[in-house]
Amino acid sequence: MFLDRHDAGVRLAEEMRRRAGAEDVVVLGLPRGGVPVAYEVAQTLGAPLDVIVVRKLGVPYQPELGFGAVGEGGVGVVNRDVVRLAHLSQAEMSAVEERERAEVERRARRFRGHRPPVDLAGRTVIVVDDGIATGGTARAACQVARARGASRLVLAVPVGARETVESLREDADEVICLDVPDHLYAIGFWYHDFSQTTDEQVVELLRRAASRHEATVGSDLQGLAEDVEVDAGPVRLPGRLVVPPNAPGVVVFVHGSGSSRHSPRNRYVATALNHAGLGTLLFDLLTAQEEIDRGNVFDIGLLAGRLVQVTGWVGCQRRLAGLPIGYFGASTGAAAALWAAAEPGREIAAIVSRGGRPDLAEPRLGEVHAPTLLIVGGRDTVVLGLNRAAQERLRCESSLQVIPGATHLFEEPGALETVAHLACEWFTDHFTLHAA
Repeated sequence: MFLDRHDAGVRLAEEMRRRAGAEDVVVLGLPRGGVPVAYEVAQTLGAPLDVIVVRKLGVPYQPELGFGAVGEGGVGVVNRDVVRLAHLSQAEMSAVEERERAEVERRARRFRGHRPPVDLAGRTVIVVDDGIATGGTARAACQVARARGASRLVLAVPVGARETVESLREDADEVICLDVPDHLYAIGFWYHDFSQTTDEQVVELLRRAASRHEATVGSDLQGLAEDVEVDAGPVRLPGRLVVPPNAPGVVVFVHGSGSSRHSPRNRYVATALNHAGLGTLLFDLLTAQEEIDRGNVFDIGLLAGRLVQVTGWVGCQRRLAGLPIGYFGASTGAAAALWAAAEPGREIAAIVSRGGRPDLAEPRLGEVHAPTLLIVGGRDTVVLGLNRAAQERLRCESSLQVIPGATHLFEEPGALETVAHLACEWFTDHFTLHAA
């Protein structure tokens, strides 16, 4: 028997450590009881922790019977055999799906707050719960994780019913269960303390795991990861430089509308780029004194000039010598990135704009030579129009990617994941071409 979920998590984590390879791993806990167990697994493996919020789609007149499941970001799976046997109409299915999707989004916001979901695309995903009885939720979680792009799926639990565990091997690439009794009775029977996990406990564990993983990601990458002071002419700007081994290039982040190197959205994208093997520099464009004057926040010429100086600093660093440099700009920062890239003698390998205002760099757009990717939310209609007009003025290679349903800050589930994925592909491809 397990003392409690913490004890179960420690013991499961040890088993996972023995089996772990060199894969890029993400640990997902099923809320609420699976999260304390998943927390220990993530800590032991040095992997990011997130929740996977799923809801079963129950047949209206028999809710225990699921005809599918839904998860965040519009992901859904449907069992057509159950739909056919239950004679479900499209209207009945849509009503259930609408209700359950609303609940998924509500719970995800409650547990995760403003943090975006962890990107699963192309990664090994470990789904963790505190035990498995009938397996309905675990099966739905596996299906949703697979639909979100997991390349390999592992289901890991401390205890589970033997027949259910065997049946779940059809949904996961590997099922790890420490104890598989012939008669489960109930999951709580196998714990001395099986008291309910609260929403507040889940929120705190996720917050703690996110802070710890972010603080250690640099050392986990076994490359360069340090706080720096960037010499930018008359001022010195604080920054965070992370360069994985054999990085093909470095992406300099240009914040928008007065945000700093602590911008949670840019930090999320930077971490995704680091996991893809790319170097990143997050820095403050303005000093604390300069930020007092709000006019500086929208002074694109000033911001671009500052970026040019920072780019020169990057090129002079011995450990970064010869690496291609890219810009990732958000909002007004995207305008500064385009403006700086148009400066004579600037050889920028690639630019990515997230919800950018390229119109603010309109006088310089025709002089930009760096391949430019413009990413805009489908519901950010005004900015989308500005980006379409700006793309027509660009003379370089360019692409406009619209993320359906996303607004200006890309706060919707899955939206920032998509931004990070698109940015990784754009920078990786163009850094490789630039080096060739």
